[in-house]
Amino acid sequence: EVQLVESGGGSVQAGGSLGLSCAASGFAFGDSDMAWYRQAPGNECELVATRSTDGVTYYADSVKGRFTFSQDNAKKMANLRMNNLQAEDTAVYYCAALPPTGLYFGSVCPGDFGHWGQGTQVTVSS
Repeated sequence: EVQLVESGGGSVQAGGSLGLSCAASGFAFGDSDMAWYRQAPGNECELVATRSTDGVTYYADSVKGRFTFSQDNAKKMANLRMNNLQAEDTAVYYCAALPPTGLYFGSVCPGDFGHWGQGTQVTVSS
């Protein structure tokens, strides 16, 4: 059974930090592009960060310099460290395992291909 289980969401004041973790099982973790997406109420699904199978990491401009993506293939974990959080970072965050053939750019999270977690809420108060 394929599973992606996120943990680490919660509430924090602006300027604070949170770390999200994604534990994967049931599929070839090392053969997937791992990604973090988020969706805030009224907004479309947004790609936050992703790492390709060859180790290239991409960050959305809105989080560059504040968020750090890390991955442990041996433990099948993908993590997102979020520093200097702002109110606009408030959203449900989703971990996704996508095929190397392409990322998801649909309007709704979770997407309709690849594997997705259930989502974890991050709330930042100003």
